Amino acid sequence: MRRLILSIETNGCSCSRLVGIDVPKSAIFRRVLASRGAPPLRQTRRLGSSVPSLPATSIHPRAALMQRLRLSVFPKCYFDDLYSGKMDYLLWLREAATLGAEGVEHYDGFFRGFDEEHLAPVRRVLAETGQTSSLLCFSPDFTHPEAAERARQVERQKTAIDLCVSLGIGHCRTLSGQRFPGLTRKEGVERTVEGIRRSLEYAERRGVVLCMENHYKDGNWQYPEFALPEDVFLEIVGRIDSPHFGVQYDPSNATVGGFDPVAFLEKVKRRVVSMHASDRSLVPGATLEELRQSEGSIGYSDKLRHGETGKGLNDYDAIFRILAGVGFAGWISVEDGVNGMDELRRSIEFLRRKREEYYPEAGDWGK
Repeated sequence: MRRLILSIETNGCSCSRLVGIDVPKSAIFRRVLASRGAPPLRQTRRLGSSVPSLPATSIHPRAALMQRLRLSVFPKCYFDDLYSGKMDYLLWLREAATLGAEGVEHYDGFFRGFDEEHLAPVRRVLAETGQTSSLLCFSPDFTHPEAAERARQVERQKTAIDLCVSLGIGHCRTLSGQRFPGLTRKEGVERTVEGIRRSLEYAERRGVVLCMENHYKDGNWQYPEFALPEDVFLEIVGRIDSPHFGVQYDPSNATVGGFDPVAFLEKVKRRVVSMHASDRSLVPGATLEELRQSEGSIGYSDKLRHGETGKGLNDYDAIFRILAGVGFAGWISVEDGVNGMDELRRSIEFLRRKREEYYPEAGDWGK
């Protein structure tokens, strides 16, 4: 039996519910899917690559019907100031409301506390400005060499899940962890799968979806992401099958990882529940080898440059074509603005145009 997942949104919170319907034998639902522009249900096939596609799980946490794809913003430009407390987070939320997106992606490190005293003002400003909390950016370090620290990371992930519930967020990012010196592939995969599975037990009870990003490096880490290589990422994701787990796709990180972001999306497209949009490239004259040599330093390498979305290496026509083809209807969050708010605003305008082009029946939901 194919299971159809209906996505219900209420008060800014998205919830997915499994409905046990034999879709292939139901002419009604086949007609509904066709009328909404959704593709016919079929099995994922290999694409001829040495790295296989991920199978389409029957309990995928994505709506089968074409729904509303929405845009949110993440303040890459203000990350350090918000993390240190130098910039007031409420000020950023009010500024975000002027950029033309529908939501805001949060980062747990931007909050000075997770109690009601600190969260109530955030909810109030979001309500006043008509914005929705889209995603929670979180960076667990499940690959740490010490078992006690790995257990603490699971507790951190649970705290992040609670924060999602408090802010009405349906999706929380998860990662593998750092690629520590001496860490073997087997050790890293096992530690990551264990950490995510332990966190998922809690996420399922709280109604939050964990989305694993193909990630380069957290701004506060010393080493790059363990699961940055495509085959490692796919192995980890392929071992976790839950209605509360999916992929957060980031095309720029695929480029940094040395693999084709479009070919990679073809392999994970039926598991994608959220996306980060940016256009990242190497600074002029820099090479991937120099980027690798910068490993071991805190934060992002100075060999990388964030640019305006739509003006870099990413093929957004191919990306939107694939996402629309599988009926993706989640959040696309823009990581941009390093060169100013005007750049971030143009990035959102670019993505709005792509949304209108590839989701014509859905229309545009700008302010």
